[in-house]
Amino acid sequence: MQGPETALLTLVEYGDYQCPYCAVAHVNVRLVQDQLGPRLRFVFRNFPLTQVHPQAQLAAEAAEAAGAQGKFWEMHDALYENQPALSPELIAALAQGLGLDMERLNEDLASGRFRERVKRDFMGGVRSGVAGTPTFFINGERYEGGWDEASLLNVLRAAA
Repeated sequence: MQGPETALLTLVEYGDYQCPYCAVAHVNVRLVQDQLGPRLRFVFRNFPLTQVHPQAQLAAEAAEAAGAQGKFWEMHDALYENQPALSPELIAALAQGLGLDMERLNEDLASGRFRERVKRDFMGGVRSGVAGTPTFFINGERYEGGWDEASLLNVLRAAA
C-alpha cells in the first residue's frame, strides 16, 4: 500500500507484471498519485495470468520477497519498467541492483514462501469478479472505465 490509510480515495489494482496493459497503467497510476498526493491510497494486488504470461508468477513472488526486505515498491516499479526483458535472470539482476539479500531472496523463491500470498491475492480478485488485468477498484467499487491518466483522475476526483 502507498499513501495514508486515512486517504479519502483508495485505488486498488489487480495486476500482472508481464501484462503489457498493466505496464501502461503503471505509468498512469504514478501520474495520478503525483497529482492526488495524500488524498490517494494505492493498493496493488497480484493477479498473475500464468497461462499467457509465464514470468508473471515468479515476478509476483519476487516483488513480495523484496517486500519482506522493505523494497516492494522499488521491485514493483523495476519489474514494470523492465517488463519487455522479464526473465529469471533479469529479476535476479533487478534484485541485486536494489541491494537485496540475494541468499534470502533465492531461498524465499525456491521455497515458495510467498506463493500462497500471491494465490490469496489472485483468489480475492476472482471472488471480486476480476478476469483480466489491469482491473481497478475505487473505494471498493469496480471501475470499468479507461485507465489512462485523464480517465482515472476524473473518476477519482468525482469519487472524492
